[in-house]
Amino acid sequence: MSRFWSTIVHELDPYVPGEQPKGEKLVKLNTNENPYGPSPKVLAAIQSYDGDQLRLYPDPDAGDLKQAIADYYDLSRQQVFVGNGSDEVLAHIFHGLFQQSSPILFPDISYSFYPVYCGLYRIDYDLIPLDDALAINTADYVRENGGIIFPNPNAPTGRLLSLEEIEQLLKKNTDSVVVVDEAYIDFGGETAIALVDRYPNLLVTQTLSKSRSLAGLRIGFAVGHVDLIEALIRVKDSFNSYPLDSLAIAAGIAAFEDKAYFDETCQHVIRSREMVETELVQLGFDVIPSSANFVFARHQREDASVLAEGLRAEGVIVRHFKQMRIAQYLRITIGSEQENQRLIKVLNDLITD
Repeated sequence: MSRFWSTIVHELDPYVPGEQPKGEKLVKLNTNENPYGPSPKVLAAIQSYDGDQLRLYPDPDAGDLKQAIADYYDLSRQQVFVGNGSDEVLAHIFHGLFQQSSPILFPDISYSFYPVYCGLYRIDYDLIPLDDALAINTADYVRENGGIIFPNPNAPTGRLLSLEEIEQLLKKNTDSVVVVDEAYIDFGGETAIALVDRYPNLLVTQTLSKSRSLAGLRIGFAVGHVDLIEALIRVKDSFNSYPLDSLAIAAGIAAFEDKAYFDETCQHVIRSREMVETELVQLGFDVIPSSANFVFARHQREDASVLAEGLRAEGVIVRHFKQMRIAQYLRITIGSEQENQRLIKVLNDLITD
């Protein structure tokens, strides 16, 4: 600690991202990256990019990318906000919409960046416990609040709320913003974007990191009523007017132009997830039903930390959380067919030895 730090810096408990090992030949199943590369149209857009454009500032509005997203979801461009990854979009949401007199609400087991944002922006919050099946019960959120946010599917559990459940919550919560964080929605869920025209307090966020394989370019977006989008733009332009570079904008546009590739790779991940779930059950795991590109599972006899260490010793990395309620679970990203087979083989050796 330094005596030159601002007071708030001493109080922060920063987010810890998943391990990104360097120089090791590992089966990396810990950060929910897509095993399949970006669309060929994205690669072509990058290869044909005019390098001379790098001397110029990008469009601060990223208008062409906003239009591509709006066209894809049948929205107006004014209903779309874009940022440097969905984490930046979420940060602007917390800063611009959640600094209220009442605490905001989110699940006790969820995306661990949420309490970090609350610490950074000094936002009061209440944790709403998942039920005994580690599921979100939307009835628990019908209470006074300064805003509501949850991932759908939830992370790290992978459980999905139906569109009907989300709409019931919106009908009962009309006086504060409800944010549905859809980082994994494309792997088995139905997006709540279909509801934004009916509920002016609904904001939906997504990322191009997962289903569109662009984690390295950092592109996220939110859609909602124009009043909510205006708030995010005002925060952005008070922080960084150029959050997306011109190369990322070009790649993002191309990603939305290749629906066939997107659908094909998402379905491939879903089929692989179902195979991994089946194999894990046969090895004695209890697996939570997942609609994401990962599974959340605990073994009926073996300790999760021991399994995680054993996998790592054999070159396979998975995510192990030490939070009390989920300390016996492993979150396992769905990898390529070869990576999935390696995972199952090593687990089989560990459990049968």
